[in-house]
Amino acid sequence: GDHVLPVFTGECKECPHCKSAESNMCDLLRINTDRGVMIGDGKSRFSINGKPIYHFVGTSTFSEYTVMHVGCAAKINPAAPLDKVCVLSCGISTGLGATINVAKPPKGSTVAIFGLGAVGLAAAEGARIAGASRIIGIDLNANRFEEARKFGCTEFVNPKDHDKPVQQVLAEMTNGGVDRSVECTGNINAMIQAFECVHDGWGVAVLVGVPHKDAEFKTHPMNFLNERTLKGTFFGNYKPRTDLPNVVELYMKKELEVEKFITHSVPFSEINTAFDLMHKGE
Repeated sequence: GDHVLPVFTGECKECPHCKSAESNMCDLLRINTDRGVMIGDGKSRFSINGKPIYHFVGTSTFSEYTVMHVGCAAKINPAAPLDKVCVLSCGISTGLGATINVAKPPKGSTVAIFGLGAVGLAAAEGARIAGASRIIGIDLNANRFEEARKFGCTEFVNPKDHDKPVQQVLAEMTNGGVDRSVECTGNINAMIQAFECVHDGWGVAVLVGVPHKDAEFKTHPMNFLNERTLKGTFFGNYKPRTDLPNVVELYMKKELEVEKFITHSVPFSEINTAFDLMHKGE
């Protein structure tokens, strides 16, 4: 009878990561895209005509019923509407936490968000909640800019509109660089730009996007020696079972507007239509 959010990463509460206040990278249940079976017996709980159907990232939520490890189910407030808060168990919490938990922008600071998809918009929302004075959205698709204003973005940069590197454009806009940047694209060039656009002395860049497996991050060591900080995050540094109930409460207290992230609601039977809309950026 409990209401839960299923999460693609988990929290066993027993391993060194789960016992550390600084990590959410559970040894047992961290995301593993190759594992399509239950940890206990190495078997699937789904089959069709005698053949196993594997569990996508341990959750398999595109079904009316599923089976998952207890550590991947976060118990939440039963009063929360499930058709709204379901979106908190992936991209929104990832972007929100990347800003609030990892970048930690001081009130009145400037924040650059690279990539204005769902994760980037959530990162912008986190900057808005934290009280940033300027939130600069960077995206190659200018059609996303107007929508991004609803999430706190105050200015926009389309790299295609400039002859010079984006980090240089941002440095000129902000008198030397932004205080914080959050990269939500997975593009290695955007990752480098996000790091190099932060202000020396105190700037912090946070990488959220997942790069190509062969990608390499290259920057001059002086960028570190000049006291810029580069951080990475996974699921916004949220521990699923411990922290997601609190994110749901942010929504219940109207401090986090989940509705503005939802553009369409479609039934299971039209799930491929939803994928088509996602690929078109609609």
